Amino acid sequence: MRKSILVFLLSCITIISTIAQQPNKPSTSEIYESIQKLNFLGSVLYVAAHPDDENTRLISYMSNQVKARTAYLSLTRGDGGQNLIGPEIRELLGVIRTQELLAARRVDGGQQMFTRANDFGYSKHPDETLAIWEKDEVLSDVVLAIRKFKPDVVINRFDHRRAGKTHGHHTSSALLSMEAFDLVNDASKFSGQVSTYGTWQPKRLFFNTGWWFYGSQENFAKADKSNMLSVDIGVYYPLKGLSNNEVASLASSKHLCQGFGRLTQRGSQEEYIEFLKGEYPEDESNLFSGIDTSWNRVQGGQAIGDILYNIEHNFNFINPSVHLNDLMKAYALLQNIEDDHWKTIKTAELKAIIEACSGLYLEASSSTPTISNGNAVALNLEVLNRSALGIKLVSYKTSTQSTSTLKEISLAENTKYNFEEPLNIPSKLKYTAPYWLEEKGSLGMYKVNDAALIGLPETPRAVSVDFNLLIDNAPITITKEVVYRYSKPDKGELYRPFEIIPVVTAKISDKVFIFENEKPKVITVEIKAGKDSLVGVVKLDYPKDWNVSPSQHDIKIMNKGNIQNVIFNLTPPKSQSEGYIKPQMNIDGEIYDKELVEIDYAHIPFQSVLLPSQSKIVRLDIKKKGENIGYIEGAGDVVPESLEQIGYNVAKLKPEDITVETLSRFDAIVVGIRAYNILDEMKFKQQLLFDFVEQGGNMIVQYNTSRGIKVDQLAPYELKLSRDRVTDEHAEVRLLNPEHPLLNYPNKITQKDFDGWVQERGLYFPGTWGKEFTPILSVNDKGETAKDGSLLVAKYGKRHYIYTGLSFFREFPAGVSGAYRLFANMLSIGKENIDLDKKLND
Repeated sequence: MRKSILVFLLSCITIISTIAQQPNKPSTSEIYESIQKLNFLGSVLYVAAHPDDENTRLISYMSNQVKARTAYLSLTRGDGGQNLIGPEIRELLGVIRTQELLAARRVDGGQQMFTRANDFGYSKHPDETLAIWEKDEVLSDVVLAIRKFKPDVVINRFDHRRAGKTHGHHTSSALLSMEAFDLVNDASKFSGQVSTYGTWQPKRLFFNTGWWFYGSQENFAKADKSNMLSVDIGVYYPLKGLSNNEVASLASSKHLCQGFGRLTQRGSQEEYIEFLKGEYPEDESNLFSGIDTSWNRVQGGQAIGDILYNIEHNFNFINPSVHLNDLMKAYALLQNIEDDHWKTIKTAELKAIIEACSGLYLEASSSTPTISNGNAVALNLEVLNRSALGIKLVSYKTSTQSTSTLKEISLAENTKYNFEEPLNIPSKLKYTAPYWLEEKGSLGMYKVNDAALIGLPETPRAVSVDFNLLIDNAPITITKEVVYRYSKPDKGELYRPFEIIPVVTAKISDKVFIFENEKPKVITVEIKAGKDSLVGVVKLDYPKDWNVSPSQHDIKIMNKGNIQNVIFNLTPPKSQSEGYIKPQMNIDGEIYDKELVEIDYAHIPFQSVLLPSQSKIVRLDIKKKGENIGYIEGAGDVVPESLEQIGYNVAKLKPEDITVETLSRFDAIVVGIRAYNILDEMKFKQQLLFDFVEQGGNMIVQYNTSRGIKVDQLAPYELKLSRDRVTDEHAEVRLLNPEHPLLNYPNKITQKDFDGWVQERGLYFPGTWGKEFTPILSVNDKGETAKDGSLLVAKYGKRHYIYTGLSFFREFPAGVSGAYRLFANMLSIGKENIDLDKKLND
């Protein structure tokens, strides 16, 4: 049982942490709201598939109006989505979206949980989804989440009865929740969890329905609502000065990489939930009807409740420290109750309230943001008692120490105490990178070897400090994670996580190297020191039919954080070949092979991610025509860098750069993904681009979503986007016009060029188009009609306009050779006549 308490405490603390944020400094109104939540012993679990699927209106309502402990279980981390704010995709996008979820929960008051399911991209049916996800494993994680969180009420975001009518991940999340509801109280199901977390049975299960599931508001108005409950999620919170739907809008606006920034909403608004399973509530206005959510829920809780309800009813907003004596009494009583689940949860909540009411400020800040194993860093401890109550600092202890540092200091009112200690890092402390990326998983599942980590939103921080105190002569320990506090002249005080990193990391200059001929290329490897006085050697691991020189380089870096660039010459074989190159760094006999990726956006904490350091190398049979490409940047991708790999000169353009003079410098213009969704200025530049095509330049437009187009005319001829997509990356591609120049010049394109594609064929294909367009390819998912709009080309004046929904932005980073060959043809179209004229003239 002791193990159970410790494991659950770890998960609870991690879920509610505010890593790398400014320290929480609650106002008295916020303290009062915390006391209200402290006095509510009931829990709600909201279940959906992805980051941004969650209904923040209902999560905020349950947390802030009902005062229930509320969590969102997102089955995936959203790796398969697109990114509107930067170039990160796949695993790195999943890290960003994880942090956006945590940022949203900090706003709406919820907690965040996950399973090991990987967002592998859009899926059209739950049968496909559950096969790729390895259903039993994800079901196990959903059962685990319910057994750990122990919700009284479970609410599904999606309808389990809509298989094949919506995203397969969405329906699967509902199906798994339905099945888990019936399994969680059966000790024979996933029995390995039971010894740690026990079994549990939620009281009832709902589906969070609404008009959008009925097709229109008119249809929903006519629907039978006899099995539905409704709540007004527009309730106003005077203590916050905000309506619930305003809080919800602020929370959902944290999903910036998905374009969810939005205006806030106010006013009465009904939210509906449909009863699915369990006990129907006798009082339809109360989701917790029939459930004791008072302190009487736990044996020995009445005495605690008597104290805490009195504090709530007579709270002193001017001087909350007057309640410390009673809060400490309640804390002492709480340690004696037998219900480990509620004792763990309410102890953490009560400690935070005691700390806030006393005006205690406790902080542990390192002198640097990172450190490697076996090294030391200066640690600054700040202790401040801003109340008149007697508080004593007995001792403190870092998580890396075996013994405490005794202090026995009575903390004078509003007097700051600073202590500097050396923080010695053990030689084998785990790195603080995302735990779910430590080992390579499958297409549908992350691999997590440590069962205690499954479901946690992020890796528990490696180093913390216990401050052992006496408050009103009663002992209490408050734990603070070590952070890095610093300032910038243009931003003020800032915080970063304190992280354990390898002594050395390496980054190759590009993720893909395309060799169009036998000439060698220079490979630059950036070596970064994680400690001072770094000495070693670096070699390059490479395929046998390739050659590298020199065989190795010495590493000599004096100062931590400094970089040494080394250069290798990589020579490809004569014939087509592909593989990977990987730096191998030998430091004191130990091999290091990781790349440190840093993600820095203002709306989420700074993130350090450790990934295998490697780049794909491709010896490719490819020809191209034209030299200079203008690339209008959209939502973020690496297409420009990829085109440079095959020898093009690429200039990135913003809408304001688009002039007749600027366009005249280019052979072709490529429009980045979703540019017409996010760049308002494009409506003023579209005619210039059409004129560019008419006068002799090619224009390639990559995919945009069918909603939110910023221009009136996407193409010089009729072209309307649909939601058609092909999610099976192995789907057969049929060549509709095998003799068309786009499939023959300068590279002969065959079905073989569509081998090895990743995640999908493409998305948001045009559904209708003018007779001027020629469809080049036909493709479809199994059981669906043919989709012919993935690649359309039309002659306009002297050159060609091309629209494509093919996912080049995914294929290029994966080094898919056929994608490069096809895109080279798209850029070269129309130039075959120039070559022919030259031959005739010769």
